[in-house]
Amino acid sequence: METRTLKLSPGYSLFSATKIAQKNIVFFQICVFLITFLAYASFHASRKPPSIVKSVLGPEVQSNEAAISETGRNSSSTDTGWAPFDGERGPHRLGELDLAFLSAYSLGMYFAGHIGDRIDLRLFLTFGMVASGVSTIVFGLGYWWKIHSLGFFLVVQIVSGLFQSTGWPCVVAVVGNWFGKAKRGLIMGIWNSHTSVGNIVGSVVSSSVLDFGWGWSFVLPGIFIILVGILVFLFLVVNPEDAGFVSPGKEIEMSSEVESMKNLEEINGEEEGLLHSEHPDSTAAIGFLEAWRLPGVAPYAFCLFFSKLVAYTFLYWLPFYIRHTAVAGKHLSNKTAGMLSTIFDIGGVFGGIMAGYISDMTEARALTSILFLIFSIPSLILYRIYGSFSMSTNIVLMCLSGLLVNGPYALITTAVAADLGTQSSINGNSRALATVTAIIDGTGSVGAALGPLLTGYISTRGWNSVFVMLILAILFAALFLIHLAHTEIRSKMSEGR
Repeated sequence: METRTLKLSPGYSLFSATKIAQKNIVFFQICVFLITFLAYASFHASRKPPSIVKSVLGPEVQSNEAAISETGRNSSSTDTGWAPFDGERGPHRLGELDLAFLSAYSLGMYFAGHIGDRIDLRLFLTFGMVASGVSTIVFGLGYWWKIHSLGFFLVVQIVSGLFQSTGWPCVVAVVGNWFGKAKRGLIMGIWNSHTSVGNIVGSVVSSSVLDFGWGWSFVLPGIFIILVGILVFLFLVVNPEDAGFVSPGKEIEMSSEVESMKNLEEINGEEEGLLHSEHPDSTAAIGFLEAWRLPGVAPYAFCLFFSKLVAYTFLYWLPFYIRHTAVAGKHLSNKTAGMLSTIFDIGGVFGGIMAGYISDMTEARALTSILFLIFSIPSLILYRIYGSFSMSTNIVLMCLSGLLVNGPYALITTAVAADLGTQSSINGNSRALATVTAIIDGTGSVGAALGPLLTGYISTRGWNSVFVMLILAILFAALFLIHLAHTEIRSKMSEGR
């Protein structure tokens, strides 16, 4: 291997130059995989507290049954709410709180991807993580400061959403730099379980400290993401070239671009792109509108709009739904409802891995996504009808719903985004991945903002209406991928597969 100038992160100065030189690319790939996994898990852990404290901030459960905790004690007497969320319009205001965060998040996502393709991703990601941690802590301080102003909480959520938007374009771009397309669906399916792992960690931590005051549910996750941000600053290596290696994407993808992207582009268009791959400005960041026109970007972006609408409705409202829906005739405590909601995310871990593996085996990402979406409809219907029969049926159906709902969501935000951000029509551009990722996830985040807001209003009329909304969203998500799936099927048939 030719001698290269190393541009390693500050943390690697703890090792001697000799030891660093002896490390192969697999060592750095593992480090990048683990650090980015932990980084985005911490983002989601700090994003989870609002859903956990909803049942504490919101109006008291209207039921003749007492809320039964794991100790068997009546805990409903402490569930008195927190102004301004405790009144009749409490669910509406809680939905508006979600809208404030997610609207800022989706808007910031577009700018974050644009900026991320132009500056040091390690520093940008570190800044976003530390700032997100501080804003999460400030929200929790409202408990001790006894703040009851809706404006305060809305402003904090808006600021937090902007800072949180820096995370996703950065981590996907870094992982895309280090891993080629070979088995990308499986690798990113495993890697994307950070979303569910972060939700689980956030749920467990936030729920476990509710008895000490809801403010702690924000403070601890806020501290966690700050600590992980310091780890990112010290040890994240953004590009293989910085460690003296040739990018796996450049070694592998040049030989397989036409085959791997033929379901998204016409072959002639790809050949034209490859002929111009020696574009003199191949490292220049791609334009925003130019990225939108890339084949496959718009359909997947709008599919993710509806997929994230469903996924984030569960993310922000599932503990509240469990708290307000009797299971086997009894209402669970706030703490137990928060813990139980992690089952949905456990299913999501397996869903992301399964979707990635299946899409790698079939080389049909759109078709895989549609199948998961279609099967998620009966799972949601069964969960709504039979989930309250017993704790066991609730757990099984919630896990199945999480698997099917999160499968396509995980696939599109990772492997598909990376595929689209490295396709041949970019003409060798190596700095488009963060922009393409931000467009897809930013558009999805608009749906993520809409779902929880609508749920806050619709839930006051009954939860059946909420589930109808979710099913309609899933159908629209599948419709946007029908053309791409048809192209994939036609391609497989022409190959005799």
